[in-house]
Amino acid sequence: MRTKALDNLLGILHHQGTIYEATVPTAQYVAAILPDPRTTLSVDKTHRSFPGCIRADLLAWLGSVADSVTDAVDEVGQRLGFPLDDHPPAVAMREIRPLLLSAVLPYVDDSDRAVREGAIAACIPLLDDVRLLHHRAALVPLIRQVLGTSELWQRRERAIDALDAWGESSAGLEGQRNPFLFCDTDLSPGSTPWPSVASDVEDLPF
Repeated sequence: MRTKALDNLLGILHHQGTIYEATVPTAQYVAAILPDPRTTLSVDKTHRSFPGCIRADLLAWLGSVADSVTDAVDEVGQRLGFPLDDHPPAVAMREIRPLLLSAVLPYVDDSDRAVREGAIAACIPLLDDVRLLHHRAALVPLIRQVLGTSELWQRRERAIDALDAWGESSAGLEGQRNPFLFCDTDLSPGSTPWPSVASDVEDLPF
């Protein structure tokens, strides 16, 4: 079932931001299947899910994985005695960031708003790689115009944080007015912050 496969991406292969040995080839697999037409299928959602099709969810997952190996994460890890260089899966994930970016970039101007937002958001941590810094200038207008005007406060705040970190102006963009609003929202039993999906994924041709 696609529901189980997608849940495993977050709950097993990338649990609480952890990069496991299996996370790296899985990220490569996810990047490879992005063009598959079946990733445009609609999926079941909970009230905590980001909107969009399977492709939007996969892009969000790639962005989350990339978020776990940024320089900021490494800086914190070094202070705590756990630098990313001491964790081979994290090193491997950092090495494939150019490959992941090449898979994500085609969707930054996708006609589907959810896919477009997911792709732009995923590019932000990938462009932490010194080899990819030259792509930032082209992404700045998209961050401001697309993520900065998203209906999702998480995406708007992502835009503000990225622009500020890159030394660009975030003037006029508005994040979450009440930082406790999302945390205090009642959750239904069994709900998760990751989108649910319904159908089989075993026959994907990759």
